[in-house]
Formats: sequence, C-alpha cells, structure tokens
Amino acid sequence: MFFHHQSLFLQTSSRIEIIDITDQIKRLFSESRIQTGHLTVCSTHTTAFVALNEREPMLQEDMVEFLTQLVPCNAEYRHNHNPVDGRFNAHSHLIGLFMNSSETVLVANGELLLGGWQSIFFIELDGPRKQRMLRVQLAGEH
Repeated sequence: MFFHHQSLFLQTSSRIEIIDITDQIKRLFSESRIQTGHLTVCSTHTTAFVALNEREPMLQEDMVEFLTQLVPCNAEYRHNHNPVDGRFNAHSHLIGLFMNSSETVLVANGELLLGGWQSIFFIELDGPRKQRMLRVQLAGEH
C-alpha cells in the first residue's frame, strides 16, 4: 500500500466563497500514479470545509445565499462577545455544524470515481483569508 500526503494552499476573497478545487486535486492525484485506493481532502480549519456537489454558477450563488440566510452573520452570538482571534465569526462556526471537514473519493483503474456532476469544493465561511490549507492524502496501490 502506497501513501502520499500533500498540502494545498488557497487564498479567499469573500466572506462566504465556494471554490472548485477539482482540477487542482486531479493534478495532485495524477502525480501519485495510484491505480486503486482512495483520496481524502481535509480542511484544517474550523470555519472552512470541503464538499462534493455540482458545479453550476447559479447553483453556487444559491448555495452562498442559502448559507447566509441559514445563519445570519449579524445575529447576537455569545462567541462574538470575546472572539479568540478578533473575528466575529460565530455564524461561520455554526454553519460548519452542517458541513464536512473532509471528503473521500474512491479510485479505480487510475481514475477518481467522481459522479458525472460531482466537483470537489472548498467552502470558505470566514473570509477573506490570505491563506487556507487543505491536506490531501492518497492511499492505494500503483
């Protein structure tokens, strides 16, 4: 069994932002030469997440609007009375309760087994940020 670890760094520009990272992940995957196994993408943050969903610009706008309406940023949250890093981001942590910090994609015959409409997204909930990090782990056989 072969294991490969790599980090992927991103910069975000909006408070809530959905970034398609599928091509970047596919490039990392192609370098591994794994034929059978799995790939896991994991966010190292408590206010940024990973998701599989459809890439369609209007749907992505709907997603941002849905998240904004689900947990409004200007509500009264106790966490915002004494923010650890000076950011009033309780809403970001609360939205995160409904999200995954990681996603796993199966690998067979040297291909990522994504569904026909699936893309891999990084979801920023507390931006903009100069640097966000994802960890990518590939496990399998050549």
